[in-house]
Amino acid sequence: MEYATESRDDTMSTPVERKPDWLKIKLTTGENFKELKNMMRDKTLHTVCEEAKCPNIHECWANRTATFMILGDICTRACRFCAVNSGLPTELDLQEPERVAEASEQMGLKHVVVTSVARDDLADGGSSIFAATIRAIRKRLPMCGVEVLIPDFLGNEESLRTVLAAKPDILNHNIETVERLSDKVRSKAKYSRTLELLARSKKIAPEIPTKASIMLGLGEEWSEILQTMDDLRAVGCNIMTIGQYLQPSVKHLKVKKYYTPEQFAELKIEGMKRGFSHVESGPLVRSSYHAHEQVKSAQQV
Repeated sequence: MEYATESRDDTMSTPVERKPDWLKIKLTTGENFKELKNMMRDKTLHTVCEEAKCPNIHECWANRTATFMILGDICTRACRFCAVNSGLPTELDLQEPERVAEASEQMGLKHVVVTSVARDDLADGGSSIFAATIRAIRKRLPMCGVEVLIPDFLGNEESLRTVLAAKPDILNHNIETVERLSDKVRSKAKYSRTLELLARSKKIAPEIPTKASIMLGLGEEWSEILQTMDDLRAVGCNIMTIGQYLQPSVKHLKVKKYYTPEQFAELKIEGMKRGFSHVESGPLVRSSYHAHEQVKSAQQV
């Protein structure tokens, strides 16, 4: 089935339509939420939950799950969809991996997701810190699953090898949008480079499941979404997450279409038809949403 998208210019001041009811979220600020927030500040840690203004932060933090964001909170890129601050990063914090591991242990996590800002200013893109974080978590929590959501390291294969050598349970790298819109939406990242990274990962460490995410509502066509699925499966990607793009500020790209829950459900079916071991698809789905529930599916490689 084809779903037409509106071709409204992203510089227009009026939104495409009022935000639908299914995007309303329930705020939960109980003891778990407050404790987690205090812990992050005490250990000088960052989470993508906060920095990227994730709509699921209250649900996830109330359930004592979080996605750690390493390598600081300033990104060297300025993607037009992302709320993370961009600019010149601060110095590298070599003690950060141990603090992430300490927080994971204190939270009693069974599955940890670690992501980062892009650090194009570093020769290895920060891959050594990713590897150190994986190893630090494993040392404290041997039975804990570790998923990493990595940048593209500007295509540096050695940086990818460094991360894979630390043996994460899932290697995640987001494709973000369809090929036609990629250069407009992303900064420096390339659609083809994302596919290349996922393909290389399979060649280097075929036993490690790979994962990618796409956000909808930026002007893509239904057929382009299906093509992106095909492209990801062609490089052996195992898990796909699909969510609705939400404009984080007036400076970012505007939403051109809100997809319905029924459309997201249909995309899940399309993805499973294509052989993904797991497809998480819904309006509020983000790359690490319900990540702990995907571990068993990810092992079906």
